[in-house]
Amino acid sequence: MTSLPRQSDQRAGRQGDPPAAEVTLDAAALSTREINRSLQALPYGRAVVTNPDGRHNLAVGLDAPVRVEIDGPAGFYAGGLGKQAHITVNGPAGCGVGENLMSGDVHVRGSAGRSAAASARGGVVVVDGGCSSRAGISLKGATLAIGGDAGALCGLLAQSGVILIGGDAGPCLGDSLYEAVLYVGGKIAGLGADAVVEEITQHDVTFVKILAEGCGFDHLSPADVTKVVSTRRLYNMQNHDHGNY
Repeated sequence: MTSLPRQSDQRAGRQGDPPAAEVTLDAAALSTREINRSLQALPYGRAVVTNPDGRHNLAVGLDAPVRVEIDGPAGFYAGGLGKQAHITVNGPAGCGVGENLMSGDVHVRGSAGRSAAASARGGVVVVDGGCSSRAGISLKGATLAIGGDAGALCGLLAQSGVILIGGDAGPCLGDSLYEAVLYVGGKIAGLGADAVVEEITQHDVTFVKILAEGCGFDHLSPADVTKVVSTRRLYNMQNHDHGNY
């Protein structure tokens, strides 16, 4: 299982490399392209983006074990298309945070807009607060951990991976779910098509405990989560079956 690295886990360079870079990028003075090019040029080390003021597309396309701290609210698609990087948003994030993440992690210390971790293939996306609708849509192997409530259609078309919801889940949870697994700590407003509650095992409890501890979700009781999986009835649905679902 992939878990969040600790903040104190600073990645060191190879022997003989120069010291890890420590840079500050002021979004009030730089364009989004200038910020992202500077971040993409870092082989490792730490960068702080100040005055983000809800800027869209920050820290996208990174492919190095750098630590990026967005010191304030981020707009749409923060941390998307990333590999290896460890990105923290000190505030809320807009739609599509961590979209198409491939490895590394994105940690939002606030709430997130629609479609958090959409199509994420690997790594971990953590949202301390709640998420709007369609969180984890078309998830393809990553882990999405939501500390608060999740809106409607969470896990829509999720193909593989894990979604953990510390609070309540909105209607149509796991609609058209494939092989992803959802764990909900609170109430479920309603299940989507082809989603069903499955009895949790001791393995599930241990898995959720480790994940929740790694994300700092102290309010979650791993033994009390509800597990949601696919019934797999829609895998081979034909047009004439449509009226049965």
